[in-house]
Amino acid sequence: MFGFVGKLIGFAFEFSWSMIKVLFSVVFLPIILIALVFGGLLSIAFPILIVAIIISLIAKEGKEV
Repeated sequence: MFGFVGKLIGFAFEFSWSMIKVLFSVVFLPIILIALVFGGLLSIAFPILIVAIIISLIAKEGKEV
């Protein structure tokens, strides 16, 4: 019984971590970038966007291998 409950807790943590990653990459990052652009902080928004693109390309290449 403890093993079953432990596995369920492990799956719950794994699922919540995946959901947090999706929320930050799909929802919060674009909102933050749009807010920076409207606030006139293009010098901060563009480097963040470039870093995000590079990280996504590296992560994408890593999953294919």
